[in-house]
Amino acid sequence: MDLNDIRIEIDKIDNELIKLLEKRMDCTKAVGEYKAKNNIPILDKERQQLILENVEKKSEKYGSSLRFLFEDIMQISRMAQNRIIGDSEFRNTVKENIAMMPKSGVKVACQGLKGANSHIACGEFFDDCEISFYKTFSDVFDAVENEKAQFGVLPVENTSGGSVSAVYDLLMSHNFYITAAKAIDISHNLCALKQSTFEDIEHVWSHPQALAQCAGYIAKNNFSSIAHSNTAVAAKKVMEEKRLNCAAICSSLAAKEYGLQILDTDIQDYNKSTTRFIVISKRPYIGENANKISLCFNVEHEEGALSKVLNMFSLLGLNLTKIESRPMQNSDFDYLFYLDFTGNLRDKSVMDFLCTLCDEVKVFSFMGNYYED
Repeated sequence: MDLNDIRIEIDKIDNELIKLLEKRMDCTKAVGEYKAKNNIPILDKERQQLILENVEKKSEKYGSSLRFLFEDIMQISRMAQNRIIGDSEFRNTVKENIAMMPKSGVKVACQGLKGANSHIACGEFFDDCEISFYKTFSDVFDAVENEKAQFGVLPVENTSGGSVSAVYDLLMSHNFYITAAKAIDISHNLCALKQSTFEDIEHVWSHPQALAQCAGYIAKNNFSSIAHSNTAVAAKKVMEEKRLNCAAICSSLAAKEYGLQILDTDIQDYNKSTTRFIVISKRPYIGENANKISLCFNVEHEEGALSKVLNMFSLLGLNLTKIESRPMQNSDFDYLFYLDFTGNLRDKSVMDFLCTLCDEVKVFSFMGNYYED
């Protein structure tokens, strides 16, 4: 038998499989209708495990491979059943929050002072807003929690420094949502009093991440560095202390705000330093242009549990843009997985998938469906 003959035989088998799988999906639909009518949960772990074990036993040659195949078939079946049942707490939450995020006439909280990078980010998200500045990330969350502000603007990730873990932890503890995101190019400048010269500078002040991003420049010029809570705080301190030998690493906006001169521009070690900022809110805003979804979940301590979840994204052709783990508080080596992927919950297949995922993981938290530029 030559290759062409083998392929003809495979095509025949595939045609038979298609018909059988269609019959199976019809049965799946009937099961979903019965479960909806009798208020029965979609996931039946005991039956699922029994089917998979039987598949593996019945095929001596390809048992483990066919088990993987049937896991995919059963995942697709559960998504189909979710489509039939059509009503869940998560689905209803989404329906109630289909709305565009307002961009003007709102109160916004951000960390730092005027001229901080978060202040610059506010201008990228909102056309006209009332901005209040707070000392810490936690203070920003408290302002939104206590309705002193409708939104908060915070950094969550930098191309050189990685994720801002404290913000993710606060998102979970407050059960807030991400309503917008944007990656902003950050330019670090060496800024000092107008009476200072470059040769006067001995000490530089800035946020720890800014200092890290300019570490090579600092070492090259034999500067000592002192960390401050914010780049704009450092700029303000330089202005207040009036020391000729001190400079701040900050934005050009901060330099202008606090009357400093720019002695050197773009001093970061890499030409492009980008920080991802998010807008947080107590309610999700899911606009027509939403293109990114953020989730947090935890899986059971079972072999291949995380792999099975990630495989569901692959089955639907969803593009994962970020995944990382964080230890759960008050647990012994239990982890939360933070995950971003492209999609819009107006897409029924995406909605059905997340309803299925919500039922199948140990902990599930929807963190927002929003537009990211």
